Amino acid sequence: MKRTFTLEYWQDDGWYVGKIKEIPGVFSQGETVEELKKNIEDAYQMMLYEEEVPIHHPPSQTQDIMMDVA
Repeated sequence: MKRTFTLEYWQDDGWYVGKIKEIPGVFSQGETVEELKKNIEDAYQMMLYEEEVPIHHPPSQTQDIMMDVA
């Protein structure tokens, strides 16, 4: 399934640096915008893989919480 995301990018010391606005923590860089797009896709895939790897920890609990959102 394909989905559209927003790539926000800028130049820093000759590199294109960017992030996916809708997914916090997915950053990358490239010498060109095309390379940045490929690298950001790789970073996204690595993030997905990391979340699928089971983390062994003591039994956990869950609770519903209510928070104010702006």
